[in-house]
Parts: sequence; structure tokens; C-alpha cells
Amino acid sequence: MIIETFILSLFQQNTRVVACEKTGKAVCIDPGEDSPELVEYIRSNGYDLQAITLTHAHLDHIGGVGALKREFPDAEIILHADDDVLYQNLPQQPLRMGLPPEQLSALGLDYDVPPPITRYWTDGEEYAVGELVFKVLHCPGHTPGHVIFAEMKEQAVFAGDCLFAGSIGRTDLPGGSYEQLIDSINNKILPLGDGLTVYSGHGPDTTIGRERQTNPFLTGMYDLG
Repeated sequence: MIIETFILSLFQQNTRVVACEKTGKAVCIDPGEDSPELVEYIRSNGYDLQAITLTHAHLDHIGGVGALKREFPDAEIILHADDDVLYQNLPQQPLRMGLPPEQLSALGLDYDVPPPITRYWTDGEEYAVGELVFKVLHCPGHTPGHVIFAEMKEQAVFAGDCLFAGSIGRTDLPGGSYEQLIDSINNKILPLGDGLTVYSGHGPDTTIGRERQTNPFLTGMYDLG
């Protein structure tokens, strides 16, 4: 498995291209903004971009979907249905953060309506990218339709904004739930096994084992409840 990370947008979001080394099939996980470097990387390596795979629909994870789809029109766009309304309302998301409309263009947050979703994730489905097989798990809490992608042979999980090194995703935004997020982490992510590398939506990589032992939200040292 080949993983290339691009840190994009004002929010320093980890956009990733994940490719099967043997077949050249690839996906882009959460394109955060329009990025010529991202497009050039995919093309220069000869990857066949089969899908734009979304963990959730916050603006810093979907802001580049439209631009990437224009460059690779055959790529699917896949999201969980519970985040569909959030996805469709991409142009309004910056306004709901309190940003003045006249500043959006300068900040790179002046979005068009994103392209249509091709299909929706199903909890527990297996999604093949060449010889890679990702288990898709619905993990609500940060958003209602948040999912993660676990590749067990490669011991990797792409956790979006569920779990970070030393922290967890925000739950104070519309549709968020602290109780749901902790339940998702405890019952969907931690059981995958301590050896898995966690590729988070922001910040450095970590492991499930490290977070189980040291993350204050998981050890009981800190509890928003």
C-alpha cells in the first residue's frame, strides 16, 4: 500500500492518496481543497483514481471534491448518507462559522455546490482498491455520517476526525455527539487492534495501542460528560 499525504486548506487537513502498489488503482481520501500538486502526483505516478472516498462532509474534507472530479471525471464520489445534507450545503458551511461573505474568496472558502454523490457507504461493507480491501465502519459522533476505512492486512485505519494523536474529534458542531463519538471509538476503532497505524484527518499519525494507553479521552483522565 502506498500512502501520500497532502496537508491542505487553512485547517491543515490531511488529504491522502492511497494506492495499490501492484495494480495502480487508487483512491483520494478527503480532498480538502483544490490542489494542483495532488492532481500532478496522481497523474505522474500513473494511478487509476477509482474514487474520491469521504470520511465525512465538513468543508475541510470535501472542499476539493469538485476540482478533483473535474480532473478525474470517471472517479466515483462516495459518502455516508447521513452526511448528505452537510455535503450539499458546502457553500453555506463557512457562513455558519461566522465568516463574512466578502472574505470567503480570499480565504479559499468560496465554494460551489459539490458534484453529485455516486453512491453511499454501507456500514460494514468491504471496498476493494486493487488488492487492498478496506472495511468501512460507520462511526458517528463528529458528524452523523462519519465513517472510517480499515485495511487489516496493511494494519492501517484512516480515521478521519474520529481519533487523533492525544485527542478526539470535535463534538460541539451541528450533528455532533460526545457520547456517540466515544461509543464509536470504543466499539468500532479500538477493537481493530493495538497494532494498527491511525491516519487521522489532522495532525501526526499514531497507533490504536498508543491512544488506548495514553489518550486522555480514552483513559478516563478527561471526560466532557
